[in-house]
Amino acid sequence: MATETAAATGGHVSPIALEEAGICVDSHGGAIGLPQLCPDWMANQIFWLAVALVVIFFVLSRIALPRIAAILAERQGTITNDIAAAEDLKVKASEAEKAYDKALADARSAAQTIVAQTKTEIKADLDAAMAHADAEIAAKTAEGENAIAEIRAGALEAVKDVAKDTAREIVAAMGGKADAKTVNAAVTSQMKG
Repeated sequence: MATETAAATGGHVSPIALEEAGICVDSHGGAIGLPQLCPDWMANQIFWLAVALVVIFFVLSRIALPRIAAILAERQGTITNDIAAAEDLKVKASEAEKAYDKALADARSAAQTIVAQTKTEIKADLDAAMAHADAEIAAKTAEGENAIAEIRAGALEAVKDVAKDTAREIVAAMGGKADAKTVNAAVTSQMKG
């Protein structure tokens, strides 16, 4: 107020204005030292400080703090929900792992069963093939033995015929005469042993 009066009167402050301003203002209307610490102005500053604090308190308590509390509650709710969802996912993952392990064990068991069945089937097929091959071999052996027996029988007959012809030729070469009955009897008796 003293500065306003000084500006209105051209830079000179009237003595009445200086009295109103108190000891905190110099003769030119400027503050002396720190105006906040001037004892004449202290009551006014405390009043406005209290008004400002009350306004700040009401603004904070009615507007800012409820919003902050709502945000904190929402954040806490989100965190709680996320933790619950994480726990659910952890339980589901554990169950999925157990199901996977069970499925893997079942698959291994099924694979072992299939391998055992396949081995059994292959062994049965192999045994049947071996039995069939043995039967074919036995049949071929029997055929071979029959053929050999026929060849032996044929060979014995051929040997008898050759022996008979040879004996006739030998008797004829020696100047004798041999009839077929005598030559057959002689060759048959020698062949029997």
